[in-house]
Amino acid sequence: MARRCQVTGKGPLVGYNVSHAHNKTKKRQLPNLRTVRVTLEDGTRKKIKVAASTLRTMKKKALEATV
Repeated sequence: MARRCQVTGKGPLVGYNVSHAHNKTKKRQLPNLRTVRVTLEDGTRKKIKVAASTLRTMKKKALEATV
C-alpha cells in the first residue's frame, strides 16, 4: 500500500543528505501516517491512513463545529 494520506494526498518527499565534503545521498521523508477508524454516513466503520497533521486539523474543525 502506498505511503499516502487518504484525505489530503500527502506523500513522501525526496531530497539529499549532504555531508561536510558535499557528498550527496538520496533520502526520503515519509509522512507521519496514522491508521484511524472513521464512521461513514451510512453507519459503517472503515480504517483509513491519515497524516498526523491532517488528523490535528480534522479534530480542530470538529471541535469548532460543536462550539
